[in-house]
Formats: sequence, C-alpha cells, structure tokens
Amino acid sequence: MNFSVDKVLDCKGLACPMPIVKTKKAIEEIAPGQVLEMQATDKGSVADIQGWAKNTGHEYLGTVQEGDLYKHYLRKANPQASQENAAFAQTITNAELLKKMEAQEKVVIVDVREADEFASGHIPGAIAIPYGELTGRLAELNQDEELYIVCRTGNRSDMACKLLAEKGFSKLINVLPGMSGWSGPVQSGE
Repeated sequence: MNFSVDKVLDCKGLACPMPIVKTKKAIEEIAPGQVLEMQATDKGSVADIQGWAKNTGHEYLGTVQEGDLYKHYLRKANPQASQENAAFAQTITNAELLKKMEAQEKVVIVDVREADEFASGHIPGAIAIPYGELTGRLAELNQDEELYIVCRTGNRSDMACKLLAEKGFSKLINVLPGMSGWSGPVQSGE
C-alpha cells in the first residue's frame, strides 16, 4: 500500500463494538487526509471497519492480515465529506423479540456475526450470514418477509440493516442490544 501511517490504534483483544468505538475516537484526533492504522484480532473487524467507513464517509484503504492480526487503514475525510452515522430507525428490544417467539409468531432472524461467534451460541432457527458476506448472499433472503437482524451488540446489525435497505429490503428490524443481552433460548453449533 502506498501511503504513510499517521497514527496507530491498538484494538487487539477487543470484540465488537470496541474496535469501532476506539476508531471513532482516534480518527477525531487526526487531521483530514491523514491515515489511521487500526490493529485488531477480532475477525469481525474486517467487515465492521468497511461498513463504518462507508457510513461515515471516511476512506477505507484496505486491510492487511498478518496471522491473527488485522491491520485496517482509513484516511480521514474532510469535515464536509464525513457524515454523522445515524442509527437505523426500525428497532426491537431483545425482550420484544422473545415475546414474539414465545407467541409463536413467524420471525425470520438473520445473525450477521462471524461463523465462530454464531457457533458459540445463537437464537434457534437464526440464519447465519456474516456481515462481510451479506452482499453476496442476498438471494438467500426474502424481501417480502420481515427480517430481524441481530449481532453481538447491535452495531454490526445496524450496519447490516442499512446495507440491506440500500439493496431494496424494506421490512428490516435491528435487534437491540443483540446477543450480548439475549436471555432467551440459545443453540450452539452451526
């Protein structure tokens, strides 16, 4: 890659949403046009950083993987080009989704976490489509169905809702706070 790094941010060992939270703070500390290198060990950070950059207007320059370490590169946008990252409007709480499930209402849950996160525990019947694979797997989803999008904390699912909305899906609901606060039934494995 042909650029120089102006600031390095260590997010090793942190899980979603912390790499993005720290990136947001760190990018505020550099000047427009400067480059931030964010280092993470969370596989999900690959898709997360790309989605965050797209939603905020900062330029995603790429990712280099060195073993279990991901080095993500972002160029800070000019203030006129960056945009406030508004949350997806349609949301449901974990408790409200659980009530729908207990009432045996038809719910289609799409879990956008990475495969290893999904395998460690997910809502029974959820469809596993990692955020980074979503664009290539749109055909697996029915645009006519209401889709409940879940991740670990609600951040990745928020980005997934925005991405799906851009692709023509209109019946999308972000599940908050996601699996980190889920008290309903959990299934392990794939």
